[in-house]
Order: sequence, then C-alpha cells, then structure tokens
Amino acid sequence: MIEEIDLQIAHLGESAEKVMDHLAYELNKIRAGKASPAMLNGIMVEYYGAPTPLSQVANVSTQDARTISIQPWEKKMLAAIERAIFESNMGITPMNDGEVVRLMIPPMSEERRVSMVKQAKASGEEAKVGLRNHRHKVLDFIKKQVKNGFSEDLGKRKEDEVQKIIDTYVQKIDKVIEIKEKDILTI
Repeated sequence: MIEEIDLQIAHLGESAEKVMDHLAYELNKIRAGKASPAMLNGIMVEYYGAPTPLSQVANVSTQDARTISIQPWEKKMLAAIERAIFESNMGITPMNDGEVVRLMIPPMSEERRVSMVKQAKASGEEAKVGLRNHRHKVLDFIKKQVKNGFSEDLGKRKEDEVQKIIDTYVQKIDKVIEIKEKDILTI
C-alpha cells in the first residue's frame, strides 16, 4: 500500500512540473514591452494548405529590444506570414520589405501594463487551481487507503508530505509571477 501512495505522490510532483511548464508557456505569450520571438509562438501560417507553426517556416529573431525579424525559408511565404500576423490580433502591423517581415513593438501604456499584470496573475491563479486539483486526487487516494486498512498515522504523514510539495510549488508560482510582474512594469 505504501508503494502505491508513494507512486501517487511522485506522480503529483510530475504533474506539478507540468503545471509549471504550462505556466511558463502562458507567461511567454504575455508581452512585457520588449520584443521576444516567444510572442509569436501561437501563430500558425498557411503552408501548402496546412496550418504550420510560424517557427517552422521562418527564422524568428530579435534585432533589438523593440524589433522582431522574421526571415522566411521561402520568399513566397512573406504574404502568408503577414496575413497570419494580422489575423492573430496582436495589435502589431507587420512591415514587409520583400526579404524580411519586421514587427516594431510599440511601447506599452501604463493601462496596458496593468492589464498585462492582471493577465499574468490570472495565469498564476489557474496554475494554483491545477495544483490543488492534483492535490485533491492524491489526498482522496490516501484517505481511501486509510479506509482500506492503511495506518492513520502514516496516512497523516503522507498527507503532510503532499501539502509540503504543493506549498513549495505555490511559492514557485508566486515567485515566477512576481518576476513577470516586474518585467512587465519595467519601462
């Protein structure tokens, strides 16, 4: 029985890491006033009739803190890349010089920065909810094992172990959100 509980706790750690990875992915999409290739992660380009991630049809890089440069592998992809950026509703107008598509990232207003901070905090809360859901599954499993004859004292210790894991990850989430907030509010 204890092996099964330990396996559930180990799975909780893996699930918590996945929650952290997803949070990092979501926070990468929130722009902080600086140009970043990660801002374009969700953009799909029509490539020979199939939607394809932008990063698979072009080299995406930053020229400076305010400019993203997109160099397509094939020149005929320029129009499709421009169209995909327009349709993504990023609020940025692409500039095509016949060779490269450039995105000039405008400075954010204070109102926009506050909105981005709220979005980042909401992503953090979603991550915490995900952690709590995983915690409840493991705690329910432990309680079921206690009903089936597992020692109550050991069950309580395992529940405390689960809570310590969750507390550690909640602190990590808070730290990541705090760093992102500073990044967004820095002009």
